[in-house]
Amino acid sequence: MERNDAGKALAEQLPPLTPHEATVEADRCLYCYDAPCTHACPTHIDIPRFIKKIATGNLSGSARTILSSNLLGATCARVCPVQELCEGACVLGAEHKPISIGRLQRYAMDYLWRHNGNLPATAAPTGFSIAVIGAGPAGLSCAGELAKRGHAVTIFEKRALPGGLSTYGIIALREPMEVALEETRRIEGLGVRIETGVEFGKNLSLAALQKDFDAAVLGVGLGGTPRLGIDGEESAVDGLAYIEASKTDASSLKVGRSVIVIGAGNTAIDCATIAKRLGAARVTVVYRRSEREMTCYRHEYDFARSEGIEFRFLAQPARILRANGLVTGLECLRVQLGAPDASGRPAPAPVAGSEFVLEADQIVKAVGQEKPAVAALLGLETRKGFIAVDSDFKTSLDGVYAIGDCIRSTGAASTVMAVEDGKLAAEAIHEQLAQRAQRSALGARAASRQPRPDGAPTGRSSPAGGRLA
Repeated sequence: MERNDAGKALAEQLPPLTPHEATVEADRCLYCYDAPCTHACPTHIDIPRFIKKIATGNLSGSARTILSSNLLGATCARVCPVQELCEGACVLGAEHKPISIGRLQRYAMDYLWRHNGNLPATAAPTGFSIAVIGAGPAGLSCAGELAKRGHAVTIFEKRALPGGLSTYGIIALREPMEVALEETRRIEGLGVRIETGVEFGKNLSLAALQKDFDAAVLGVGLGGTPRLGIDGEESAVDGLAYIEASKTDASSLKVGRSVIVIGAGNTAIDCATIAKRLGAARVTVVYRRSEREMTCYRHEYDFARSEGIEFRFLAQPARILRANGLVTGLECLRVQLGAPDASGRPAPAPVAGSEFVLEADQIVKAVGQEKPAVAALLGLETRKGFIAVDSDFKTSLDGVYAIGDCIRSTGAASTVMAVEDGKLAAEAIHEQLAQRAQRSALGARAASRQPRPDGAPTGRSSPAGGRLA
């Protein structure tokens, strides 16, 4: 497929609202008191307020209302499961069509970026420095909120580009790479420094962080796609790599004529959509449980079906078939669901002698991600394999915090939850550092009243000790 054709096939699913459409939609809002939509938003954006500003033509004010609660408002406007959150809670949804909150949020944020609006001003420098590991939504949110409070923040990112899954791992239909990178540039505009090509545990150590920073925040996300443990697995394409290739160079992505995607989460739906839109004649999602246990959002499932993507449930992959070095199909076993397993879902039990083959010339595996490896590297306490934190996002290691998917041992991982983690962690870290500065100042004043042996007064110490504490 030609580059332009591939770009069109994966262009944003919903076009931007026109000024007239935005005004008409905003005028439908009831501007509820104690609005359910605001409560349903994990970052608690004042939704009626930002929508009313759109209705009155104050688009910059609308965007700044969003940014006061969510520094990644343009990303979340596109990737949030609004059907499950704010729009799902809209009081008009019961008998009428809910307000298109996500599209209105995108309209306000895009206006601000087009007119070169900046993020909120930062406070005076505090003298403290914080390291953030990972430039995904959680890390960017935390870094931006800390910078707003006057702290010096450096983000260390192992990839060539910042943005995490927003840049590399979310289908362009929902969020083009340019949107993620533009928001990253806005965070840098707050004074945040981003160093790419730096991976914790390889060319960045805990000792270096302890020497140079007053706190460190782990926003490392999760690991790679886990192994299926089946014969021929080396012939399968990694789902995350599939999505990344579709965003970085879609025209060169190899797509089969008959594609099978193993898994039933949102990543699997994205992979299946990419294959279908880039020319596959047949795309089948294979899942070992039933439709009821799928981890993708319902609206994503409905969208995939509308694209002509097929689903085979209660089918467990057993072997990838090849001939002359080429994939020819996927051998599966039919399964029956039994008692709940550790995930709380019915455990699939293969039925002996029930083998069947699905023909395909490309197999894509999208079966989740491995737990964060950094936990073992640092000897951190874990919970179900995820990094364990307290209510202030502190890990078991002094001065080290963790946020985002790497701590999500319960509940669904999502961009908006990662953004909220970053915001709340920044508040907690700021409070801890403020208390530390206050103790340092009190100690310095007390010391200044004590004469040195030579009779000279004692000097004051800096609030930033350069050590994790």
